[in-house]
Amino acid sequence: MKSIFISLMFLIATNSLAQEAGKAGELLKNEASKTEIGSVNTKSSDIKNNNNSGFRNQDNKGFRRNNPQYQWNQEYGYSEVFLRIPEQGFFSVEIGDQFISNNSGKFRFFDLPAGRIPVSIYESGYLLYRTTLNVRNNSRLVLDFFTNKGLFLLDSYPVQSYGFDSWNDVWNNPYGNTGNINYPNVMDNQTFQQFMDTMKNRAWFDDKKMEFINQQGRHAMFTSEQISILVKDLSFDKNKLALAKSLFPKCVDKQKYFLVSDSFDFESSRKELMEYISKL
Repeated sequence: MKSIFISLMFLIATNSLAQEAGKAGELLKNEASKTEIGSVNTKSSDIKNNNNSGFRNQDNKGFRRNNPQYQWNQEYGYSEVFLRIPEQGFFSVEIGDQFISNNSGKFRFFDLPAGRIPVSIYESGYLLYRTTLNVRNNSRLVLDFFTNKGLFLLDSYPVQSYGFDSWNDVWNNPYGNTGNINYPNVMDNQTFQQFMDTMKNRAWFDDKKMEFINQQGRHAMFTSEQISILVKDLSFDKNKLALAKSLFPKCVDKQKYFLVSDSFDFESSRKELMEYISKL
């Protein structure tokens, strides 16, 4: 028993030593110039020294007198960046227009727009690192930063998101102002019809159609109505069910996925789809 315990402790110690800074992920180049490195970040002091001089139009209750232009259906980003700094110290990370400071080493950024976004890393207010992240739609980038090694991109994961409509629905429904909703990466009606025409004109069997649809799904999202049309176009229920399951993660309005169940010929297929979704 004693020998087993010693062997187990040795195995744990060996595994703990195996994790080494800079040994995983893709190193992202520091784009900060030598003159910029070590410069002071003023963001914290700007917030601290901010007064009400910019709010001279307030009444005695703190509300602005003028009538601002509200943006009810603004397209907020829905991508994420998780960044870890496993070192002692007070660090700050700035991504786009978001800024987080703490000494926990955990920095989580949500609601980011897709595209190339600058990221800057500071220690005690002094710039250490700056580069550009390529943030993709509906994804989460996971990164590690080491002061003597650099910033490493570990991986990118899909984020289960319903799209901007879900965000807007939560806030705008009480105002009865849910119109003009735009879904991210969803084909408009004309493009979707062209997509369907292309598939039908080639007179493919189910397996070829499913391959074509899933390839498109790598770069686009679908509405429940569009998925219903795609599923209905297949000949056999087993293929319809397989496609309906595979496209569920690519649906932007999952709350309407019951529309897809109407595309099946048999009640057993409808039931299996609903059971499959309920377990996710």
